[in-house]
Amino acid sequence: MKFSLSREALLKPLQLVTGVVERRQTLPILSNVLLSLEGSRLSLTGTDLEVEIIGYTEVSGGDEPGEVTVSGRKLLDICRSLPEGANVNFSNSDGKAQVVSGRSRFTLATLPANDFPSVDNGENNIRFDVEAATLKTLIESTSFAMAQQDVRYYLNGMLWEVSANKLRAVATDGHRMALADAACDIAVDDITKAILPRKGVMELARLVGDEGSVGVAMGSNHIRVNGPDYCFTSKLVDGAYPDYDRVLPKGGDKLVLGDRAELKQAFGRTAILSNEKYRGVRLMLSNGALKMVANNPEQEEAQEEIGVDYAGDDLEIGFNVSYLLDVLNVLKGTTVRLTLSDSGSSALMEDAASGAAVYVVMPMRL
Repeated sequence: MKFSLSREALLKPLQLVTGVVERRQTLPILSNVLLSLEGSRLSLTGTDLEVEIIGYTEVSGGDEPGEVTVSGRKLLDICRSLPEGANVNFSNSDGKAQVVSGRSRFTLATLPANDFPSVDNGENNIRFDVEAATLKTLIESTSFAMAQQDVRYYLNGMLWEVSANKLRAVATDGHRMALADAACDIAVDDITKAILPRKGVMELARLVGDEGSVGVAMGSNHIRVNGPDYCFTSKLVDGAYPDYDRVLPKGGDKLVLGDRAELKQAFGRTAILSNEKYRGVRLMLSNGALKMVANNPEQEEAQEEIGVDYAGDDLEIGFNVSYLLDVLNVLKGTTVRLTLSDSGSSALMEDAASGAAVYVVMPMRL
């Protein structure tokens, strides 16, 4: 195998795939990337057996096609250290790979390409195209609510629900929930559900750009997303996602409209003196005003009061201020709608203008 290309042409796909490559591996080959040359197209593959990413690039001189695996981190560090605009010549023989650029010469150990594992593909049940920017927004709007290392393993991921002309993403950690919808051209009769693992969601968020469209293929145990210069494949989490529709609060009669930026700043200031462990903040709602109070074990207190659009009975309710701030950070509009019913019921937060995403935050007893 032998080829040459610019440093930048090699660096971009390398950065795409090395995110999934683990530093400490039980299988040494999993810390390697697979380089495969066919014609003038070079593909680089990284995997951790759960998620697989393939990055594509064009070589300027491809003398000998073939495939080999080398350390992903070392090859990336070599590329990064080379000067901009440098040309990279790659070749391999006798179990070693040579990377030559100008007066720099590196010899890397290789492992056989035949030993490199691939993520099981299986059959694809559904295929559809979606705008890359739409998919990116969908992931960014919901991913913060995924659980981390929860024993209910299916919560450590994101539910994708595909129905006629709609893709829905849902994430929850049991204390808050994020739900977002996106319109896309999907011709299906039944609703199909898939749970993407947390690592797959985070890698996909990193891969998807803002322009063009991507192709999505879903099977019973995997999902694949094809972009212009990458192919992402992830195994799915085998489990039943909770019925999120039951979590959505219904019948809330207390509607609060507030300025997103003002709420975010006020919650941010109040959070400074909240309990570091529980992060509780007490909200006191009255006609036209929202008061926030936070205390901590050192007997310190923070108070804020801002004007809101609300007319109704007084209400006092407690929340984890970090959860409220997470929602305010992903909402894009200027006005936030908060729907409440009583001090023991969850709050529904959404953008007052769009309504494409809704957020549920459970109350705290303070």
